Amino acid sequence: MTATAPAAEATVRKSSPGAARGPRRRTGRLRRVGLPYLLLLPALLLELLVHLVPMVIGIVMSFKELTQFYIRDWSTAPWASLDNYSVSVDFDAPVGQALLHSFLVTVAFTVLSVSLCWLIGTAAAVFMQDTFRGRGLLRALFLVPYALPVYAAVITWVFMFQHDNGLVNHVLHDQLGLTDKPSFWLIGDNSFVALLTVSVWKGWPFAFLIVMAGLQNIPRELYEAAALDGAGMVQQLRRITLPSLRPVNQVLVLVLFLWTFNDFNTPYVLFGKSAPEAADLISVHIYQASFVTWNFGAGSAMSVLLLLFLLVVTGVYLALTSRGRRTAQ
Repeated sequence: MTATAPAAEATVRKSSPGAARGPRRRTGRLRRVGLPYLLLLPALLLELLVHLVPMVIGIVMSFKELTQFYIRDWSTAPWASLDNYSVSVDFDAPVGQALLHSFLVTVAFTVLSVSLCWLIGTAAAVFMQDTFRGRGLLRALFLVPYALPVYAAVITWVFMFQHDNGLVNHVLHDQLGLTDKPSFWLIGDNSFVALLTVSVWKGWPFAFLIVMAGLQNIPRELYEAAALDGAGMVQQLRRITLPSLRPVNQVLVLVLFLWTFNDFNTPYVLFGKSAPEAADLISVHIYQASFVTWNFGAGSAMSVLLLLFLLVVTGVYLALTSRGRRTAQ
């Protein structure tokens, strides 16, 4: 009686394989579900350490009177409540007037740079759709400004904009005779033109790359049918190319706007710590308010205001573009 009991249990186990496979199936399901989150964990930790933690610290610093006297231990700096924000937005005071001027310069610079980058990139991408000899080489040359390191490219432009022996003055004044005398490009009002030139030169290949990728998804049959109906190049561009590229352009314009508005490397390498008044972008202005005047509380408040502005603009832009997409559908 007792000897037959284990044999009977073994027979039951063999006859019911689902009882043994149940835990294995659950374990395999947990592995499949948890593996993606496990793979994302390093990226989430880096995002937390590199972006979110400094952002929270910056917001806390904006409510403190953090000057050079509290650099050793910034947590001991006295609370300033909303004083840093009120000083930054007081446009009747020198600090607020300087910040407003920098903001307006940045808005003008961003609008012009994004518009020119998109226009040149789109024109180049449409031109490169036709097959001709040397198209691959020309496409590679178009991407050179985007592939170069920012510092190397901007320093090259610094030498080209030199007053006495720069290439720009040599071509415009000595070779073409378009100016009465060599111009100062890195100081005065011409600094805005120099900054815009470098920004467009550096940014339009990205627009070219994105638009060219978007053009690959447009069926060639649409252009052939339009050509048979008598549509010219301009009509094809208006009726086929631009409407088909609308989703791509919506993302492209937003990315270019955020990159250009927050651009710090280009003006800093081009002009140094103190940018000319005509090219005083808000990123360099906040840097000066923080690391030149040693008022990190005011600089943090300006950074938070910039973050809020960009969040509002991005939200409004996404709402308008999504509404336009639903209307078009």
